[in-house]
Amino acid sequence: MRTQRQVVDFSLRRRALLREVQSGRVGTYEVCDASPYLKSAAKFHGEPTEELCPVCRRENLTLVHYIYGDELRQSSGQARRLAELPILAMTLSEFHVYVVEVCRACGWNHLVEQYLLGRDGLATEGGDSSSRIRGGAAE
Repeated sequence: MRTQRQVVDFSLRRRALLREVQSGRVGTYEVCDASPYLKSAAKFHGEPTEELCPVCRRENLTLVHYIYGDELRQSSGQARRLAELPILAMTLSEFHVYVVEVCRACGWNHLVEQYLLGRDGLATEGGDSSSRIRGGAAE
């Protein structure tokens, strides 16, 4: 996605948590705690993956994309399909996307990624030097 920026990847935290579960220091009941709302969002708005659940190994994981931003007003905090995000990115100046992986079988869920989308990202991508000048000083 062209306007995707400020990406935060939580894969290291995920691996550490799974090591804790496999060693027995953290119980599965602590990590398999998806709320009914998250499971419902996974069912109706989620994107299926080819990756098996790392805890139960019974079902493939589903990715749920939550959007937050001032311009979204009452839509802020809603789950959206991945296909809807580019349309919103061209319409809105800026909003945050949080990607959560969910196992609908056992309830495993983990924040996978966070990033920013919107039209504001288009201004900084061009080779135009005027877009790199802020407050009278070049970056």
